[in-house]
Amino acid sequence: MTPVVAVVDDDTSMLQSLGDLLESAGYLVLLFPSATSLLDEVDLAGIDCLVTDIGMPVMDGLELKRIIHRRRSGLPVILITGHEVTEERHVFFRKPFNGHELLTAVRDAIGTVR
Repeated sequence: MTPVVAVVDDDTSMLQSLGDLLESAGYLVLLFPSATSLLDEVDLAGIDCLVTDIGMPVMDGLELKRIIHRRRSGLPVILITGHEVTEERHVFFRKPFNGHELLTAVRDAIGTVR
């Protein structure tokens, strides 16, 4: 079965770029322009990994991660950001990031779940 990766980013060009990158690696990709659209539209049981931007309006990526972990604690969440981050409890990919490194992180995250 093809692994499913959900991507959440309010920047439509970044959202599409991430979708293209992940699809080129063979993943089934679900794209969401906001955290609330993901939570409203998808059953988390059908997702193998989540990639989300941190800096989004209404609900940021860190809050989304907290909600995801309450609803499905084992779901891997990869955070991306365009801003300087000082919080060390999370692993971040800082924009612009290396696509190969992100794909490796997604592959490794999915491998720990499956």
